[in-house]
Amino acid sequence: MTTQPSKDLETFDNPQPGRDYTIRIDIPEFTCLCPKTGQPDFATIRIEYVPGASCVELKSLKLYMWAFREQGAFHEAVTNEILDDIVKAIAPNFMRIRAEFNVRGGIYTTVVVEHRNPDWQAPALVTLP
Repeated sequence: MTTQPSKDLETFDNPQPGRDYTIRIDIPEFTCLCPKTGQPDFATIRIEYVPGASCVELKSLKLYMWAFREQGAFHEAVTNEILDDIVKAIAPNFMRIRAEFNVRGGIYTTVVVEHRNPDWQAPALVTLP
């Protein structure tokens, strides 16, 4: 197999650094391992961010997510780890990650984490008539 999982996140320059806009990424096949049982946990990871100077490159993001398949992690820990790693790589103005884990033991878990650049001011919401 020529493609391997990797925790290296590649980036590229934001093509419109003077404009606030939102990038939404859905990753419906995220897998990690339960640290108690070793059984696989499946989730949909939803990433929304307002880029700063850089954006995350999607193939590297795919390989990054793939790297968790053999990692034991609690849902809360892995969601925060993903946020921290992507924020470190691209320093977005704002980022929200929503991890929606499939049922385990009759319980669904959703973890939502956020990052906000303290120097960034969100644009005012526009309400159309």
